[in-house]
Amino acid sequence: MPDIHVVVLAAGKGTRMKSALPKVLHRAGDRPLIEHVLGTAGSISPASIVVVVGHEADRVKDALGKRLGLSFALQEPQLGTGHALLQAEPLLRDASGTLVLLSGDVPLLRPDTLASLVRRHEKRLAAATVLTAIVPSPEGYGRIVREGGQIAAIVEHKDASPADREIREINSGIYAFDIAPLFEALHAIGSSNAQGEYYLPDLVRIYRRRGLTVETVKLDDAREILGVNSRRELADVSAILRSHKNDELMAAGVTIVDPATTFIGVDVAIGTDTIIHPGVYLEGQTRIGSRCEIQSGVRIVNSAIDDGVAINNFCLIVDSHVSRGAKIGPFAHIRPQSDIGEDAHIGNFVELKKTTLGRGSKANHLAYLGDATIGEQVNIGAGTITCNYDGTLKHPTVIEDGAFIGSDTQLIAPVRIGKGSYVAAGSSITEDVPPESLAIARGKQINKEGWVSKRKK
Repeated sequence: MPDIHVVVLAAGKGTRMKSALPKVLHRAGDRPLIEHVLGTAGSISPASIVVVVGHEADRVKDALGKRLGLSFALQEPQLGTGHALLQAEPLLRDASGTLVLLSGDVPLLRPDTLASLVRRHEKRLAAATVLTAIVPSPEGYGRIVREGGQIAAIVEHKDASPADREIREINSGIYAFDIAPLFEALHAIGSSNAQGEYYLPDLVRIYRRRGLTVETVKLDDAREILGVNSRRELADVSAILRSHKNDELMAAGVTIVDPATTFIGVDVAIGTDTIIHPGVYLEGQTRIGSRCEIQSGVRIVNSAIDDGVAINNFCLIVDSHVSRGAKIGPFAHIRPQSDIGEDAHIGNFVELKKTTLGRGSKANHLAYLGDATIGEQVNIGAGTITCNYDGTLKHPTVIEDGAFIGSDTQLIAPVRIGKGSYVAAGSSITEDVPPESLAIARGKQINKEGWVSKRKK
């Protein structure tokens, strides 16, 4: 098999987005647009991927720089798609095989479609193969002009005659090229058109004049080539991605009560017989096990939720782990680096930050537990606070197995509560508590009988 190289065009400003953020970095389906494109590109195992950048080039490169095997070409100024592809020549001058050209703002293209494009291109030994589609409203798209059933030219909308504008077969902007004749032909493209740009589709005419083979692959579902040029189109594409993800999960045995109001990112995984209620947001690399129930208003980001977990309404969980059988919420906030043990309970208005809560432990009401290591079968009373910050440094709190922390307790870190100990309600604990001890740290109660009557006089 010949090598496959991919070039992704990502140099445009995206003027209609009216944004300081480069268009290809706007998010759809919980990923930047260009990440969807690169994911599809990776499905054909390319020997190299070149991203052509221009507007806010450094910002795009910084966003993608951690990906292995990626290189960048700069298009400055931006003089059209033909000019953009030409910027990749120094990186691909010695390459051979097939070059696949993708657009960084077209995130819905399926890997199967891309593979079909490459197969046809290589089977027909074509110089170029164009992905096309039939659409009801081709306004703004380049039209596929055919002669005798074969593609003869691609005419941009602004340069099209009235007869050309009646054509409903459009150019997707996605191509496969034989690298051998490509760059020499790109240098032959002119800019005598309505935009004064170097149009990549002009290659079709050039190749046909030279007797080279140009093929097409027609899409069944034109939505795959929807591009994003405005916030409205971004919302439309996001809705399609969300619908695809929800359909995939429901087909695999997940109950989504109201798909229209549920947001599940494309990288999220959910086990069978889990129930997702309306208004839930699951984002990033979140993993949810089987037989869970996620109630309305919950947001979970980059977290692992094990089997059989119940998460009540309006909880936020970020970068954390919840073990099998735990119960969370309502109105709980689980901040990063927290780990909740099996069958543990986190109740309403409880906040955890960088805290481990052991198996069977409970914090059912109104508590803040930060930088804490809490053992198994511990009871945290309402109003408990681990005072972990001294204004400069964070300090740890350790609560060993079986301890009981009374309501309205302040644990002044660093401090350790020994195994099986009790802390009396209303205490401010500043010293370690030995195992099996009762700690009381509060002022002595004084009752002054008759004080009210005397005050009234």
